[in-house]
Amino acid sequence: MWKIFHSPCKKGCAVTHFDISQPMIEKAKDLAAKEEVLDKITFVNGALEELKDFNDKSFDMVISFDAPVSYTYPNQKKVIGELIRIGRKRIMLSVSSRLGSLPYLANPIQKYQFILDETCDDPFVKWCIDNKENAIETYHFSKDAVMKLYKDGLMGGDSEIAEYENGGTPWCITYAFMPDELEDILKTYGVKNVKLAGPGAYARTLPRELLVKIMNDPKQRSDFLDFCHLYDSNPFVCGMGKDNLFAQGEL
Repeated sequence: MWKIFHSPCKKGCAVTHFDISQPMIEKAKDLAAKEEVLDKITFVNGALEELKDFNDKSFDMVISFDAPVSYTYPNQKKVIGELIRIGRKRIMLSVSSRLGSLPYLANPIQKYQFILDETCDDPFVKWCIDNKENAIETYHFSKDAVMKLYKDGLMGGDSEIAEYENGGTPWCITYAFMPDELEDILKTYGVKNVKLAGPGAYARTLPRELLVKIMNDPKQRSDFLDFCHLYDSNPFVCGMGKDNLFAQGEL
């Protein structure tokens, strides 16, 4: 998200960084200070379900990326409405994709496909590499699991609720959207010229060896990403992105 904010801040735009994680806000403040744009950003700690303190049409553009809306179940529709309410010109958001998430239930090592540098220090990359063989060995296809996600769009449920009630900190219940469902919600709240895309739909069709080769060559990478945008935005495949479903529209 910081990369999205960086360029507008450099050009003088005022930005409000709203985040549920105070540690992430502190990290963003450090990055903003290093880039000398700290005075251009207002930092607010809070949950997406609590946007009532923002007035109608407070922002020219509202951006919500990395699917936080999906973590607000069962209030996801209301939250989308609130994001639209506080926007003036445009909204851009990503949510968890139901069709895009289903393949992970049949391929627990699919994220490994997108690791371009196995030597990087990212903890999640290390975890994917270290757990690859175990994920294959313990894998068992569950028709009940894929049918549940396909029908109701929910990842998580009773076990997460029980863990939370026992004082634990489980991954929150996640609601995964269908493309036409998200488009209908946006249009219901008056969003115009809605455009959808499923980032990663084309990339996930390639074997890892070729994807790494393409992404390590500047010319091939540029051409590849240009075509990915075209392919991933096609209405017949936009729901099949890697994890998220992206939408933008005019207010």
